[in-house]
Amino acid sequence: MISTEISVPRSGRWTAEDLDHLPEDGLRYEVLNGLLVVHAVPSPRHQLLIQWLVRALGDAAPPGYVVLPGVGVLIGEDEPIPDVVVATGPIDWDDRGVPAEQVQLVVEVVSTSTTLQDRMVKPVLYAAAGIPNYWRFEINPFKGQLPSETLPVLFAHELSADETYERTHRVAAGDTVTLRSPFEFTVDPASLMP
Repeated sequence: MISTEISVPRSGRWTAEDLDHLPEDGLRYEVLNGLLVVHAVPSPRHQLLIQWLVRALGDAAPPGYVVLPGVGVLIGEDEPIPDVVVATGPIDWDDRGVPAEQVQLVVEVVSTSTTLQDRMVKPVLYAAAGIPNYWRFEINPFKGQLPSETLPVLFAHELSADETYERTHRVAAGDTVTLRSPFEFTVDPASLMP
């Protein structure tokens, strides 16, 4: 049996730097508001949507933008890890994550183990950090799903003047939308799930 003992930081509050001292055990660790959050490994469907989205965003991104899956966003001592980050450079490729001020878009694909964080906690953290765009994909049936909606459903949000996100689009599979921020991107959520 492998020991994965984790010791609590002396300050009682987790920081992004503490992530360097955690075991490499196949789990996904992130720091949100000083708390260590542990997630199970995502499902193949979750990862497939991310893979297709990264490819599509990369193809649409103008020069100067970089699209990265699963890297940390450095927000003070916190380090949330969105499923996809779109940032502007220059990027320090050896740093532990991307500073929030370089991030133009964060994307979360909601899974069973990340529902609360992806819908409620992370958007508040991202908005307070000034990240201009937040997208959320629902890939499983969810409360509030419309009878006519086919999964996945994309919820696109932009940062408002009061540092909260306002929803700009709700797009179900089978519908096509052109989003204009952080750059022009036309997508039908169905195209991200073969």
